[in-house]
Amino acid sequence: MLSSTFERKAFTLLTGLFISSLVIAAVVSTKIINIFGFYAPAGVLAYSVTFIVSDIISEIWGKERANEVIHCGFIALITAIILSWTALHWASAPFWHGQEGFASVLASTPRIVLASLIAYLVSQTHDVWLFHMLRQKTDGSHLWLRNNLSTVISQLIDSTIFVTIAFYGVMPVTDIIIGQWFAKVAIALIDTPFVYLGVSILRQKTAFATAS
Repeated sequence: MLSSTFERKAFTLLTGLFISSLVIAAVVSTKIINIFGFYAPAGVLAYSVTFIVSDIISEIWGKERANEVIHCGFIALITAIILSWTALHWASAPFWHGQEGFASVLASTPRIVLASLIAYLVSQTHDVWLFHMLRQKTDGSHLWLRNNLSTVISQLIDSTIFVTIAFYGVMPVTDIIIGQWFAKVAIALIDTPFVYLGVSILRQKTAFATAS
């Protein structure tokens, strides 16, 4: 009972972290930031968290559960977009004068919305697929390899799709793709200890609870 309760809470927490990071990344990505001379949407850090979480879920609960979280995230992202647009176009109170600033954050163009949805679904699905393919090829060893390789390749796919659809003809697409991917690769290399830590804690807690 303790084991199942802990696993349920851990899975719920990771799913919540995944979805919240995904949604806030979409909100703040309208701003382009400078990272050591490279340019990337401001949501790059929050979005990178989703790959950390999906790798932990994939390692502990498997491909099917990881894909379930991805699909839930997709629905949550669409819901957040609909709610944002509703709030943006709802008639405001006569004494409220913050519409211009509110719109500057939430009024994403249809291209950015479409880019976010397509890039998310393709890259996250690829990440889970490649993670488990590498897991099978290495007989479950070398977590660092599948964590980094699946994330780095999937992030390149994500950056290319998102930036091309969202900014082609408007901003320097190649510079932004390189900048976003550079930031994501750096984060992917840094996040490996956190993936190991998360997997280690979950395995130890589950083993302890089962033994008890």
